[in-house]
Amino acid sequence: MTDPLSTPNHLSILGIIHTVISVVALLAAFYALYREGKINPAGINGKLYIWLTIITCVTGFPIMKTGHFTPGHYLAIIIFIVLPIAIYAGRLTGKTGVYIQTLLMSLTLFLSCIPLIVETLTRLPMSSPIANGPNDPILQKCLMGLSILFFAGVIYQVLRIRSKSVD
Repeated sequence: MTDPLSTPNHLSILGIIHTVISVVALLAAFYALYREGKINPAGINGKLYIWLTIITCVTGFPIMKTGHFTPGHYLAIIIFIVLPIAIYAGRLTGKTGVYIQTLLMSLTLFLSCIPLIVETLTRLPMSSPIANGPNDPILQKCLMGLSILFFAGVIYQVLRIRSKSVD
């Protein structure tokens, strides 16, 4: 019997905590999208998503299986930059602020889903992961699908906001 911690796909205790928090953050975002049609930073689900995303980014920085920063770390930095802009966009830019806020909050969700897809497909199933690395065609197709979903979702949200403002 092999020790699960000796396999290349194992997660450290910090990795497990990071993963659990990130999954709960994503669930909060998807629930906000379902309930409100957008991730509203002032709503309870939006606030939960924001705080858990911040914690996810912070707990991700010490995780360095390669010994140096990875694309996931850079995504966390981008999320750290975009989140405050998204939160305050409605106040800073007037009427178009709702659109900017919606786009940027969706962008943070999109960026958070990239490591979700990459890590899941390169780690599971543990005995024979679906993807071999970042250049694996199946992984590239999944990321393309995620991009299409992001653009379609933003368009849907913008049309929904526009129809509510007309009412």
